[in-house]
Amino acid sequence: MIPVKVLAVRYLPGAVPALSKALGATDGYPCLGMLTTDCDDATYIALDAATKAADVQVCYGHSFYAGAANASTPNAGEVIGILAGPTPGAVRSGMEAALSALERLGFDEAGEVPYLAHTVASVGSFLAREAGVPKGSAVAYLIAPPLESMYALDAALKAADVKLCKLYPPPSETNFGGGLLSGTQSACEAACSAFAAAVAEVAARPKDK
Repeated sequence: MIPVKVLAVRYLPGAVPALSKALGATDGYPCLGMLTTDCDDATYIALDAATKAADVQVCYGHSFYAGAANASTPNAGEVIGILAGPTPGAVRSGMEAALSALERLGFDEAGEVPYLAHTVASVGSFLAREAGVPKGSAVAYLIAPPLESMYALDAALKAADVKLCKLYPPPSETNFGGGLLSGTQSACEAACSAFAAAVAEVAARPKDK
């Protein structure tokens, strides 16, 4: 597994209200916690974990163009995520949960092709909103390079009783693609296995006719 590098973390115990509102924080959530890492999709999963561990919301999350290898500065990386909460303690608790989750997350590799095939057994408020499913639903988070992602996404959808909830058509900001699938936890795990196998197939025989 390719580990995730956390590049920068900062807290704003009482952010300027105009800034909080512009970033998407709702009323009553004036405290912010920010982080950047070198892996956007793993970070989004970790931010979702934060919403399950503390009274926080993901008010802002955005990937940077071209990926971590082309980051504009040493601490920019590939993504910024911002948590909002009612108190500094809530934000710190949420951030600690996100950082803990990042220690267990990362991309796998098939040959030299990186991909993510991860089942979130019970989504929090962030991924529930992204996928358009109820909180607590199981979701398969599937990401790979452009051709591999679309080929493998088709295999995942055919392999299990899952629904395509959100498509990330290539190229994304980081030049990958993929999607979020919903179903039972076992169905999502089967979809992840099929996705990984299809990515590996392309990696082994990229010009197979």
